[in-house]
Amino acid sequence: MINKKTFDGEELQKLKDLLVSEDNYKIIAGIKNMNNLELHTFAANYNWNSGFEVPKAILGNDNCDFGTGLLMFYRADGYRLLESKDALSESTLRERKEFISNLYQRLLEDGFYNKEISFTPPLTKVQVFKLRKSNPSVPSILLDKSPGDEVEIPVL
Repeated sequence: MINKKTFDGEELQKLKDLLVSEDNYKIIAGIKNMNNLELHTFAANYNWNSGFEVPKAILGNDNCDFGTGLLMFYRADGYRLLESKDALSESTLRERKEFISNLYQRLLEDGFYNKEISFTPPLTKVQVFKLRKSNPSVPSILLDKSPGDEVEIPVL
């Protein structure tokens, strides 16, 4: 079932303005008031080269959905953790390492109140097969489509 919720022009403009803002305090204040669909859309459009302060704020919002968490896991290059736990521990980017590790634990511990938005990990069948073969303990919840409705994410 596909969620028919769409944004009106004003809502989209609000998200766009926050997305291009260089004031992290303004962005984080805006994130605190977002619903789960707004958070998901914002996370999907976020420039991951801009650091982890904003993604942490998204995860800190109680409306953050499991599907959004899974999306963020993959956008932050969590796939490397699934390939090899050593790849993450060998990384010199401490903030990235902490973000992915904490998000990984939260996903596994079912630390999200909402499961209304579905996200399908961007993995090919070959990638899933290789991951399961090299590490049979990779949890299926990180490889399979998450529960919830599919939503169309506008490009901001």
